[in-house]
Amino acid sequence: MKNFIIKTLGCKTNQVESALIAELLINAGFCETDIISNADYYILNSCSVTHIADSKNFSYLRHSKRENPKIINVVTGCMAQLEKENLLKSDEIDVVIGNNEKNDIVKILENNEKYNVSDIFSHDKFRYNKLNQTNRTRASVKIQDGCNNRCTYCTIPFARGKNRSNPVENIEEQINLFAKEGFYETVLTGIHIGQWGLDFNPQQNFQNLLEKIEDTNIYRYRLGSLDPLELSDGFIDFLSVSKKFCPHFHLSLQSVCNNTLKRMNRYYTEEHIKHLVEYINSKFENAFIGCDIIVGFPGETIQDFDTTLENLTELKLSKIHTFPYSRRKGTIADKMPNQIDNLEKKQRAAIIQKLSDKKNYEFKKSNMGCIKEIIIEKSRDKKTGLLKGVSENYINVLIDAPDKYKDTLQKVILRGFSENNDKLIGELYFPENQNACN
Repeated sequence: MKNFIIKTLGCKTNQVESALIAELLINAGFCETDIISNADYYILNSCSVTHIADSKNFSYLRHSKRENPKIINVVTGCMAQLEKENLLKSDEIDVVIGNNEKNDIVKILENNEKYNVSDIFSHDKFRYNKLNQTNRTRASVKIQDGCNNRCTYCTIPFARGKNRSNPVENIEEQINLFAKEGFYETVLTGIHIGQWGLDFNPQQNFQNLLEKIEDTNIYRYRLGSLDPLELSDGFIDFLSVSKKFCPHFHLSLQSVCNNTLKRMNRYYTEEHIKHLVEYINSKFENAFIGCDIIVGFPGETIQDFDTTLENLTELKLSKIHTFPYSRRKGTIADKMPNQIDNLEKKQRAAIIQKLSDKKNYEFKKSNMGCIKEIIIEKSRDKKTGLLKGVSENYINVLIDAPDKYKDTLQKVILRGFSENNDKLIGELYFPENQNACN
C-alpha cells in the first residue's frame, strides 16, 4: 500500500480538485497521511497567480525532500500547466501532471509516468467526477473551468484553458449528494463562474443554473468570485428574493480607476462599479461585499492610485483583498513601460489594507445585536477553545457552547468582538432571548 500526502495552494477550485484527487487515490488503495516521513508521494496542487505563489511552491517541495529524501514529489495545478517539462529540471520535482490530467492521477502514478501535461486549449468539455466525501463544513461544487477573458496581467487562461461548463444535471447531482450527507451549505466555485453555460449549444447563463439550484435539497449556497459585468440589476433582483442564496458577494474589481482598468483590459468603468455596489446595498441589508484590488499596475500614476483609493473609500464595502502587481512572464503587462517600484507597490497595498481593516470593522459592528444563521464547524477554534462558524453574510463567529452543537445550523445573536477584533462573539438564540434584531 502506497501512502500520499497532499498540499493545496491557491483558489477554492484547487481545494475541490485536491479533495477529488485524494478520493480517487483512496478508492484505488492508496492511504492518505499527514506525516511526510510516512509518505511515498508528496502531491503539491500548485498555484501560480503571483511570483510569491511560485516561491511557496518550491519552498514546500524542498521541505518535503528534506524531511523524506526518498519521497516522490508530484506537482500538479497551474504551475505544472504553465512551466510543463521545465519543472523536471528541478531536483525537487519527480512527476509533473497537468490541470486536465488531475483526474488521471491514479493511472499516472501506477504507471510511473514522469510527465503528463496536455495542451490545455485542446479541451472543449468539462471533466466531471462525482465527489463523495469532503472533510469541510461547507461542501464546494466545481461548476466550470477555464476563462475566455484576456486580462493583460493574467496567466490563468493559459493554465486553465477556455471556459468549460459542468452540465446542470451533474451540478444538481453533486449538490443533492452533499445535502444527503448532511451538509447545509455549498459553495459554487470555478475559474470564472459567471461564464457558466456560455459554451453550451444553445447557450445558457449563470442565472439559469441558480434557478435550478433553488430546487435542490441544499439549505443554502454561496457564490465564488464574480466579474462586475456579470451582475446586472435583474440578476441582483433575482438573488435578493432567493430563499437559498447567502448575501455574500466577492467582486473581481482589480481597480476602480478607468485609466488602469483600460490598461488591464477590463471592460467596465468606475461608474459601473459604483452603481453595482450601491444597487447591491439597496437590495440587501448587511450583505458582505468584498473585492480584489491590484495596486502598482504598470503605468498606475499616483493620481490613478488616488482615484482608486477615493472610490474605494466612498463605496460601502465589507473587505478589500489587495495585492501588489506581480509580473508574469508571457503576459502583455510584463512588457508594459512604466513598471512600478516594488517598495512603492508595497506602500500602496498597505494604504488599501488599512482602509480594508476599517471597513471590515465597521461592517462587523453594523451586525451587532442581530440574529444570524451560523453553520457551526466540526472543530473548535484553536486559540479560544470556543465553537466557531460562519454566518450567511460571511462573518466568522465564536460561540461558547457544548460539543453537541458541532456540525449543526443554529441561530446566533452577535454580541461583541473577539479579543483581536477579527471575529464576533455570538450567543445561541433561544425564544427567551428577545433583545435582538431580525
